[in-house]
Order: sequence, then structure tokens, then C-alpha cells
Amino acid sequence: MTESFTASRLTKGNRIFPTRIEVSPDRVTRIQPRLLGSTEESIAIPNVASVQIATGVLFSDIRIDSSGGANPIESHGHTKGDARRIRELIEQYQKETSRS
Repeated sequence: MTESFTASRLTKGNRIFPTRIEVSPDRVTRIQPRLLGSTEESIAIPNVASVQIATGVLFSDIRIDSSGGANPIESHGHTKGDARRIRELIEQYQKETSRS
């Protein structure tokens, strides 16, 4: 049930190891691969306060803020469709969580 969205290799910082955002019913995770291992940041779906999308000509930047005031998840170089889909999934999972 987890959907994964990979940033374009044509954008700065994503040429060799592109950033990946994974959205599941439980959490949103940003995975930044490195030569040895990776760095992961995550925010639980109920703790997502807002999702901001800044669209450019070809690619979009996405920022996911948490309600706890922790560091936001930021990623750039995603297609516009992927950025919108990330927001839609987060909103859908939040609605499902609030009904439970």
C-alpha cells in the first residue's frame, strides 16, 4: 500500500542519488540515498500539518510540515503530477485516520 515517488535526476542534488518520498497509511518518509547507506526522515500521517507545493516550469518542490514543530520534510525535482499525488494520498490517509 506504500507508494513511492522518485525525484528527477535532471535536478540539482538528485543526479547520482535521487531523493525518494514514500507515502503509506502510517507515515510519510523522505529517503536520501548516499554512497554508503541512506538518510531517512519521516512524519506520522496524523502529525502532518500542511503540504506545500511550489511548481516550476517542469518540476515541483514539496514541503511537508509537522504539527509538532519538528523539521519539515523538503524535496525538490518531482513532477507536478507526483507532487499532487503525494498531497492527495496524505489528505486521504488523514481522513481515514480521523474516521477511525
